[in-house]
Amino acid sequence: MFSYYYLNAVAKVLLNLVFSYSRMKNLLIASTSTVYGSGYLHYLLKELVMLFSETDEVLFIPFARPGGITHDVYTEKASSIFEQMGKRLKGIHTFDDPVKAINEAKGIFTGGGNTFLLVKMLYQHNLMQPLRTAIFDGLPYLGTSAGSNICGVTMQTTNDMPIVYPPSFKTLGVVPFNINPHYLDPLEGSTHMGETREKRIEEFHTQNNIPVIGLREGSWLEVKGDAITLKGIHTARVFEAEKTAIEAESGTQFDYF
Repeated sequence: MFSYYYLNAVAKVLLNLVFSYSRMKNLLIASTSTVYGSGYLHYLLKELVMLFSETDEVLFIPFARPGGITHDVYTEKASSIFEQMGKRLKGIHTFDDPVKAINEAKGIFTGGGNTFLLVKMLYQHNLMQPLRTAIFDGLPYLGTSAGSNICGVTMQTTNDMPIVYPPSFKTLGVVPFNINPHYLDPLEGSTHMGETREKRIEEFHTQNNIPVIGLREGSWLEVKGDAITLKGIHTARVFEAEKTAIEAESGTQFDYF
């Protein structure tokens, strides 16, 4: 029979393994692919070089199809910045076995577009769980817009129209909150009578208690293990249920959720 001390020692080893496992994440979660006056992903070039420093090929997930463009056209568009880094971008749609493609990838980029379509396709191809597992295993991951939205607990704070219906709103959950990319502040003096972005998120919190980070254009979250840090020149808007929204300065670590 195993002794209490032996079982306790085994438990500690298992806990250490779990702790180490949870600290392996390596992500760049960006509000957008393009900021005003800059080329596609140019404002993130230095960060991308570091993120994908250990691979020459990056797997691209083009399922969000901005503007309805084809997977091939989207992949070609996204390839330009990776070519500048001396890397090849290969669309997951070109693989016979997309699950195997994720399991064997050395880096992944999920582009923006329609979050509803992206999530629908990830579930349709049984990719949500393999992608989550790969990220927790330390696979370098870049997400922009919709590709960032899916890093949250759910996709329910997307700005997109529900053109298609996914089987679930649950997403990767690799950060402990939801993300609202392209966060917009109310325009002073505007006569628009519809809901502001802040009001929409407040409405979300009448039905959910998941925190939400509003990422403005040109901002991103750097995830290194358990450390989640706001980067870029802008502040981020932080929303929690039944609390007043606050501004988080660039450099803030979101370790309090």
